[in-house]
Amino acid sequence: MIPGKRISNRYKIIREIGSGGMANVYLAEDLILERHVAVKLMAYNFHNDEASIRRFKREALSTTELTHPNIVNVVDVGEDDTPYIVMEFVDGYDLKEFIKQNQPIPYKKSIEIMSQILDAVEYAHNHNIIHRDLKPQNILIDHDENVKITDFGIAVALSETSITQTNSLLGSVHYISPEQARGSMATKQSDIYSLGILLFELLSGKVPFDGESAVSIALKHFQNDMPSLKDRDSSLPQALENVVLKATAKESSVRYQSVAEMKTDLMTSLSEERSQEAKFVPVPQTDDTTRMLEPIKPVKQTDTKVYQKESETDSAEKETDKTNGQSRKRRRKGLLFVIILLLVLISSLLVFSMTRPREVSVPDLAGLSIEEAEDELGALNLQIGDIEERHHEEIESGLIIQSNPSTDAILREYAAVDLIVSLGEELVLMEDYENESYEDARAELTELGFTVERDEAFSDDTAEGNVMSQTIEAGEEIVPSQTTVTLTVSRGPEGFALRRLIGYSSIGVDDYANDLNLSVTITNEPHDSIPEGQVASQSPEPGTTVYPGSRISVVFSTGPEEPEFISFDKGIIIEYEPVESQPDESDTDEEDTESDADEETDTDEEDESAPDNTEPNEIEIYVEDAENTFDEVYRRFDIFEDTPEIITFIVEEGQTASYRVVRNGETIIEETGIGPND
Repeated sequence: MIPGKRISNRYKIIREIGSGGMANVYLAEDLILERHVAVKLMAYNFHNDEASIRRFKREALSTTELTHPNIVNVVDVGEDDTPYIVMEFVDGYDLKEFIKQNQPIPYKKSIEIMSQILDAVEYAHNHNIIHRDLKPQNILIDHDENVKITDFGIAVALSETSITQTNSLLGSVHYISPEQARGSMATKQSDIYSLGILLFELLSGKVPFDGESAVSIALKHFQNDMPSLKDRDSSLPQALENVVLKATAKESSVRYQSVAEMKTDLMTSLSEERSQEAKFVPVPQTDDTTRMLEPIKPVKQTDTKVYQKESETDSAEKETDKTNGQSRKRRRKGLLFVIILLLVLISSLLVFSMTRPREVSVPDLAGLSIEEAEDELGALNLQIGDIEERHHEEIESGLIIQSNPSTDAILREYAAVDLIVSLGEELVLMEDYENESYEDARAELTELGFTVERDEAFSDDTAEGNVMSQTIEAGEEIVPSQTTVTLTVSRGPEGFALRRLIGYSSIGVDDYANDLNLSVTITNEPHDSIPEGQVASQSPEPGTTVYPGSRISVVFSTGPEEPEFISFDKGIIIEYEPVESQPDESDTDEEDTESDADEETDTDEEDESAPDNTEPNEIEIYVEDAENTFDEVYRRFDIFEDTPEIITFIVEEGQTASYRVVRNGETIIEETGIGPND
């Protein structure tokens, strides 16, 4: 499926995110609801397979019946050249990848994940739907560790039995139940067995049974005992291992009878009450009426002896003596007859040996024509028998492949020799490989004996890596070993260098994206130099090669960011330093004294707190913040004693302030780098 192609004029394909079995899954954009979805499309080579179409439609029917937070939600089903299913898009990874990245997984987290899986399967079972293919690859986890079960492609209602076939294994062999491995119908207990294998893998990071072939793994499921989790992890609670052992019992009747029962057991497996629980040992459900049959002992027969009476023996001897004379006469006649017969036989043998056919060796006829073989055999008084024709990769048409009997076999003259004659190399009907994966096509053609060459070209219609065209048309009969076929492979849509969009308006970005079939993600941020409403940055960088259907990101400027100011106070104590009074050098007259008295009286009115005969300290405070600098006095006043003072600072967020206190021209306090929390 080409990126940018639309399904039912609503779902715009972005890229392929999965494939397998009979369908491919694509990330798409719902153009109406403006959201990402996953679209499952039936693979091209199944379009004419009625059984696959029924199975695909069954999956659509099964999943639309299931609405649960832990089951991937189906939002649409339809047909547009091919059947499709539209599902919610789960942004995350499958359970197999999660286990690989997070091993070892804490027991509590394993139970939390398993609990969500059990909830989903219990819901499906309550609707009489058996999943039949529970495995980590069919369980998705988003970045918040929410579990979603997907792929009900081989799920089936309990009332439907047509999908179960004798000796056919459905589902992945690492997670298949013993009864499925034997070809029996899957039941709810079959799903429970697969759930037990999933829990085993969550706790250990590995599957319990592995092997070189699917058959060997399937045999282990119903022959081998479940490996011990305690041997791998001695700290594992026995109660938790018991859940695995009971779920994976060989006999389905010994397993949990429902998913709800398994969940109840699992959720209490870490409780203190079950810390001393003994190991679960499955008890086979045998029939108590079975009896062992004792082998039947053979009866010996006693020898029976026949005793003859003395009188009978005596009479027999007398009878023999009477007949001896007659017997000797008969023997003489018989001996004469035998001699005559032997003479006749010897004469016949001598005549036959002189006239019988002689023996000859079959010549090597391989590579000869039928006419040449007829001459070779005729020279030995042999003849051609039956002629069988076969295809042969090396021997040309019309020439003999071999004879029967084979070369050097001994025959009598006039015997027949059968021949196997070559029809030449078998012609192969060229298939149509367009829109198929190049690697799959190359492997198939190479196995047939073709020489395969590759050419590449850009294409807007054929997915990257798939065959666009072939030099030999489909339906043509050809000899593979003598033929070279060139497959033109799509490089996908032709890429182009992304333009520099800095300074573009939103209209300009939309026009550019629409012309080149690009998807755009827009965000807004303040910028000191880029005017509001224009692009301040982009991703990928300008000049990067992108393709139709690609997604780019642009950040629009909201203009310069207004600074945020913070106001805070700082309390200090300014110490008073006493100053000695200087007496007058000469006495003054009474008027001067009175004048001075008047001035002191005025001063007292201005500062009633000043004690008598006390000289003031002149105080100057300088502040460095967002509104003040050390170049100007922040505050000036006199003090006559230790005086508290509160300084108010105003700074930009993240900045600091400073201050300085000068007493009578001398700096007595100075502090820098002051923040709101100092």
